[in-house]
Amino acid sequence: MLVSVRSLLFRAEELPLTMKVYNLACEQNHRFEGWFASEEDFVSQSAGQQIVCPVCDSFKVGKLPSAPHLNLSTARRGTADAGDKHSNSPAVTQFKQRLQDMARHVMENTEDVGEGFAEEARRIHYKEVPEHGIRGVASQEQCEELAEEGIEVFQLPLPVPHKQTLQ
Repeated sequence: MLVSVRSLLFRAEELPLTMKVYNLACEQNHRFEGWFASEEDFVSQSAGQQIVCPVCDSFKVGKLPSAPHLNLSTARRGTADAGDKHSNSPAVTQFKQRLQDMARHVMENTEDVGEGFAEEARRIHYKEVPEHGIRGVASQEQCEELAEEGIEVFQLPLPVPHKQTLQ
């Protein structure tokens, strides 16, 4: 397992309380859903070719038209209640828990190679060292170079480990 991490960093308690869910499609008309913290997050990831079709791996992905969700009873009461309702929903709680579980699993079962991620991934790929799970830091350019060499990596938001003890 190769994991490129820390390119998108946030702590679990900093997860957005609401998510934008967009219907997306690639140039081959494969349709799928994308979850984003904001419209700006979608635009940024799209411009950086960080959104990929799960069927054909195309980076040419766009939003499909969709009707907005209208909850008229909430709209009449005010918008303050709407955010609280969604942030405490079972789906959001479950989503946060799964992210935390996944991050914990990766942290417990991989070696942190830090800035040397790309080089260590190559050493594993070319069988210069025994295969083992790693995590570390890689630039977008390094990730693209690894992909060109046939080395699959993925970006996963993980908390930054503390360099020093807290006490």
